Amino acid sequence: LDKFSPKVSCTAQIKDDELLARGQWASKAEFLLAVAGQIIGLGNVWRFPYLCYKNGGGVFFIPYLLFLVLCGIPLFLLETSLGQYTSLGGVSAWRTICPLFGGLGYASQVMILHGCVYYIVILAWALFYLSYSFQAELPWSHCNNTWNTAACVLFEHHNQTANASSLPVNATSPVMEFWEREVLRLSASLDELGPVNWKLALCLAAVWLVCYFCVWKGVKSTGKVVYLTATFPYVMLLVLLVRGATLPGAAQGIVYYLKPNHTRLADPQVWMDAGTQIFFSYGICLGSLTALGSYNKFNNDCYKDSFMLCLLNSSTSFLAGFAIFSVLGFMAEEQGVDIASVAQSGEAAASAARCFMEA
Repeated sequence: LDKFSPKVSCTAQIKDDELLARGQWASKAEFLLAVAGQIIGLGNVWRFPYLCYKNGGGVFFIPYLLFLVLCGIPLFLLETSLGQYTSLGGVSAWRTICPLFGGLGYASQVMILHGCVYYIVILAWALFYLSYSFQAELPWSHCNNTWNTAACVLFEHHNQTANASSLPVNATSPVMEFWEREVLRLSASLDELGPVNWKLALCLAAVWLVCYFCVWKGVKSTGKVVYLTATFPYVMLLVLLVRGATLPGAAQGIVYYLKPNHTRLADPQVWMDAGTQIFFSYGICLGSLTALGSYNKFNNDCYKDSFMLCLLNSSTSFLAGFAIFSVLGFMAEEQGVDIASVAQSGEAAASAARCFMEA
């Protein structure tokens, strides 16, 4: 073993020298936050709670944890360590192993490109809402806006007037009308293209510009930005969790979230959803983990880092379920309906977000 030690040490030194010329993370914290910011997102807050509800509540954790241990953690470690060992990005790293494997890298870049196209739109929506939030009276809290219709009804009065003859048949909330008529500006039909929403277009351009300046100096700029972008979502998740837990009906929603239905384990779709969620939530096969790991030192303990990040990712998904379903329980109680009718679509998290605006 001793005769191989000088070779290993020499290889590590060469890799570190190459990494210094290419750029590297200033600290381990930058790497951890960058990866956390990449893998933790809507898949945790939006998709995971709904899949738990859909696939038997607490029982869904059984296939989820199995796929996590057998597929998620090993593949996560593989991609991270591949980048760290080769100090190359998602395309070049695979091409180094075998020239034919370069196709894997290019395919992953196409997948990332597709993801950027729709994720950037969601960020533009968030910026659009933020720009409207700096008002004394929030536009989605009343029905006196130019885009509101006669069918607009305040949420707080919905229960009180649910049986009144004066309530419009197509009654809707100011939150929904703000979303459909001001943010999206939906046209009458698919055949009608409609005009460009210039406010939203400016938000989209602004988001692209912010993304550019976040990465334009490589890890030097990205490593500093992640201190905000990777930690701020946890602050907001904590706020939503505390706020949701204090709402009436929250306990009902949480029980619904965790109530096990063991018969669902016999359904193959449950296992397919669990595997899909692992790949979706962990950013596997996208090349991004390889690229982020390539800026690590050659002898960095990637085993420990991968395990910590996987634990953080799944824990975030689990906690997000409490925040979302506590609010869905509140919505069910306020509307006097079963919670299943509130969480019956994949937009459960969006419904919860609308409820926060109305509450």
